[in-house]
Amino acid sequence: MAELGGGLLVAGTTSDAGKSVVTAGICRWLARKGVKVAPFKAQNMSLNSFVTREGAEIGRAQAMQAAAARVEPSALMNPVLLKPGGDRSSQVVLMGKPVGELSARGYHAGRQEQLFGTVTECLAELRRTHDAVICEGAGSPAEINLRRSDIVNMGIARAARLPVVVVGDIDRGGVFASFFGTTALLSREDQALIAGYLVNKFRGDVTLLEPGLEMLRGLTGRRTFGVLPFAHGLGIDEEDGLRVSLRGAVRESVVAPPHGRDVLRVAVCAIPLMSNFTDVDALAAEPGVIVRFVDRPEELADADLAVIPGTRGTVRALSWLRERGLADALARRAAEGRPVLGICGGFQVLGERIEDEVESRAGVVDGLGLLPVRIRFAPGKTLARPVGSALGEPVAGYEIHHGVAEVLGGEAFLDGCRVGSVWGTHWHGSLESDGFRRAFLRRVADQAGRSFVPAPDTSFAALREEQLDRLGDLIEQHADTGALLRLIEEGMPVAGAPFIPPGAP
Repeated sequence: MAELGGGLLVAGTTSDAGKSVVTAGICRWLARKGVKVAPFKAQNMSLNSFVTREGAEIGRAQAMQAAAARVEPSALMNPVLLKPGGDRSSQVVLMGKPVGELSARGYHAGRQEQLFGTVTECLAELRRTHDAVICEGAGSPAEINLRRSDIVNMGIARAARLPVVVVGDIDRGGVFASFFGTTALLSREDQALIAGYLVNKFRGDVTLLEPGLEMLRGLTGRRTFGVLPFAHGLGIDEEDGLRVSLRGAVRESVVAPPHGRDVLRVAVCAIPLMSNFTDVDALAAEPGVIVRFVDRPEELADADLAVIPGTRGTVRALSWLRERGLADALARRAAEGRPVLGICGGFQVLGERIEDEVESRAGVVDGLGLLPVRIRFAPGKTLARPVGSALGEPVAGYEIHHGVAEVLGGEAFLDGCRVGSVWGTHWHGSLESDGFRRAFLRRVADQAGRSFVPAPDTSFAALREEQLDRLGDLIEQHADTGALLRLIEEGMPVAGAPFIPPGAP
């Protein structure tokens, strides 16, 4: 058997503590050093996903981390993906393919443990083919009610003998209690793998924090590997669309002022179970484009472009749009020749009819009727990386959907169609194609009566690379990289770190 490469698990005191960002930053830092590194997350719960070249669906955060590591993303990096379909059930995607729906209770009662072998095999394969694998945990490792079935935090750390660094978000407050409490709740065996801590999102003078870090070391026997400053405008892929604030969530260009005399305002309908809302990040990357998430019809009034994004619940989103009055507002926009774009599930709701015996099992439901399209949900999921052209420009994207579209008219637009000012496609990621995005925005500006002019040289790929380099800089400049490198290469000392009294068996 080939010797396994080094490894590290990045855990967090809470969800959104910064695990994804830190994992990506470590990957980019190592890649710049010439280390062959790969990211890994055993189990991810997210509605933001991506399709690999092999046609496997994985979490978008892991695709972003693979880009940080400068390697091609694969299903090995995220063997289990859970896509919520409501408060109590999720679609289970195993090695990139959907294998069924399960309730949270059903998953934790047995299915999760059955997947453990797959998870450990994937991690072992990555470690055999890479110098280092940087693993990301999920939620908190101290979720003691779920520890027996855990495959993503201390379960995988113990199975693979991975040292663990716990990230805490100091901007929320209570970071010392979070570090201490997280460690104290673990069993002695799990505690032995906790190497130390990493403070995230710090504002101010770090010297004022240092006495607390020394006291924390005295209490727990564990060091802090760095204090990362609060960084504005990182713009990396969010992991979970369910956590997007419905009011006031704004993605504004931080690149430059408008290239022309005017700005362009984009309103994104924050529909239920919103998925792959990162599609609009390419719009927000354009100088002079302001993107807002909205949930009221009056918020569409001054928008130059209304976007209906993807969703894991097309029929539910359709009902929500009607209940909120947004459906009528979108119909008025279409009648007035004001631009509307639907992507994936958003494209489906714009059609004439939806036949769904798969996702919602609602049967035949009338769509908004703004596009001559009929949708039938198929049991199998379309997972593809299409390429084509539109508006005279090359376009690449990716598809993740059960709905099959029958286009009955209109002007061809990617795999969908356009009628007047209403556009629809299943292609996620199409707006990342720079030439096409600029051509589309010029058309939108014309239809909206704006003098907006897209910048001629905005490269979304280059901007993404700059953001990933910023993450690498955070680690390189503010973490003890020598200690981290030793930890990754050598693991924990045989004796482990000193214990603090555990609160869990």
